[in-house]
This record gives sequence, C-alpha cells and structure tokens, in this order.
Amino acid sequence: MLEPYDDTYFMKKALEEAQLAFEEGEVPVGAVVVAKNRIIGRAHNLTERLNDVTAHAEMQAITSAANFLGGKYLNGCTLYVTLEPCQMCAGALYWSQISKIVYGAPDLERGYKVMGTCLHPKTEAMGGIMEKEASELLKRFFVQRRNLN
Repeated sequence: MLEPYDDTYFMKKALEEAQLAFEEGEVPVGAVVVAKNRIIGRAHNLTERLNDVTAHAEMQAITSAANFLGGKYLNGCTLYVTLEPCQMCAGALYWSQISKIVYGAPDLERGYKVMGTCLHPKTEAMGGIMEKEASELLKRFFVQRRNLN
C-alpha cells in the first residue's frame, strides 16, 4: 500500500496546478512546496497574465511558501514541480536553501542541468516522478498553440 503522502501524491498536486496554467493559456508548469507533509505553497506559471518573464511556477511557489513560513529560507521543505527548473529558478532555489527538489519532466533545452547551474550543496534533487503525465501536458499545450497560429 502506498504512503498517502508520497512523491506521487504531491506531484499530482503540482500537475493540478499545471492544468490550471494550461487552461489559462500559460505554459503548463505547476509547483507545490511541502513541509512536514503539508502543502505550504502552490503555484503555476503566470508569465502571460502578469506580463513577467520571471513569473515561473517555482518562483511563485517559493514566494508563497516563504510568506507562509514568515522567512526567506525553505530548509526542511520539498518543491514538487512538473518540469525541471530553469537556471533562474534553480538560482532562486539555491538562495532559498530548499532541502529537496522533485521534478517530473526533464527540460533538455533550458533545464538547470543542461545550463550547468548548481543547486545549493545541501539540496537533494530527483527527476522522473510522473514524467510521462507532465511531458504529455506540455506536448498537448504546444501542439494546441501551434494549431492556433
């Protein structure tokens, strides 16, 4: 029997956020920040709505979680995000000192790994959780977008 609050459970919550982004015409990336099996921040891409290139799901979730905690550091927290963070988000995650990052799909063009961006030395990272679902949502979004143009 699965633990009720495992990586898959929280990635499903991040995918729910990604679906909201999809429905709003945003690139469908969603994120949740978890502390002690409790979601303390949730967000999805808002770059189109806010006309802000920095309004990635991770950035929004970091701010939400920091506000919840009343401080800027996310020690003891885990970020679940549907797409591997870009170098901007990885940099913000570095400074937040988040303990763990779990992502769904890799970003082979703009992800922090291919860009050579370092995470905080104490941050653990793992990918591939619900990768297929995250990838399919992204593919569906870009196919739909191409068909509209």
